[in-house]
Amino acid sequence: MEAGGARGSPGGRLPPELPGFSAPVSPIVATMTKTVMITGAGSGFGKMASLALAERGHEVIATTETDGQADLLRAEAPQLTVERVDITSDDVAKVLAWDIDVLINNAGAGQTGPLADVPLDRVRRLFEVNVFGTLAVTQQVLKGMVAKGSGRVIIMSSISGVMSAPTFGPYSMTKHALEAMGKTMRSELAPLGIDVTLMNPGPYQTGFNDRMADSMWEWFGEASLNASASDSFREFGRFVTGNQMDPVEVSRRMVELTEAETTEENNFVPPEIRALVTGALEG
Repeated sequence: MEAGGARGSPGGRLPPELPGFSAPVSPIVATMTKTVMITGAGSGFGKMASLALAERGHEVIATTETDGQADLLRAEAPQLTVERVDITSDDVAKVLAWDIDVLINNAGAGQTGPLADVPLDRVRRLFEVNVFGTLAVTQQVLKGMVAKGSGRVIIMSSISGVMSAPTFGPYSMTKHALEAMGKTMRSELAPLGIDVTLMNPGPYQTGFNDRMADSMWEWFGEASLNASASDSFREFGRFVTGNQMDPVEVSRRMVELTEAETTEENNFVPPEIRALVTGALEG
């Protein structure tokens, strides 16, 4: 519900498979090297896509929230340019020095809990990261894209951006906001030569959903207004975390969208996820 000039290899080589991928990515575009900035690249989708894009010859600026994450990623993947960019801080000004062709807004946070009970400070923090932070870094990158009249912004939304479910309300609220942001920007920026597209993955096994499902139990308890539903809330959390998929599928789609000549407004991964989740909730 998922839910940091760069040192990429030169040229437009398209190897038959991405590293660690079980199937080839379609060579659906031009083989020209792009400079791609990915936020939240210290783990999960962001890390996997950074490595795959660098392998395909792109210059990748992989950004992380903390210096510690950046140090670890630099040591593991010297082919990447790694920078700390906490998107909720003044770090976002760093991007003004980089000529970015594609921005992948992957950084995000998760929080579960019934809306009648969830502490507001946790909801505010979620919006600071997922919405305001994403908008802040996008605005900075757009200054360069508008100046050159081209670019692409990929926003990591979620299946939770188009529907919601018990206890996932806080996270879903932020993803619905990103849906509005992405759709509006797609319309506003197209005349300026900039493409904006949204990704909507279902539950994938990166550890993110597990941490998010567990987060409500840090504060939810017998005194909560929804305490009588505790068992059903736990059961739904187990349903989400027990039916997760291979994240390679999402990383592959991130690569395809980076290289595509044109995009759709929304990109559901897998394509049938909306129907599957709707059926499960109604069943």
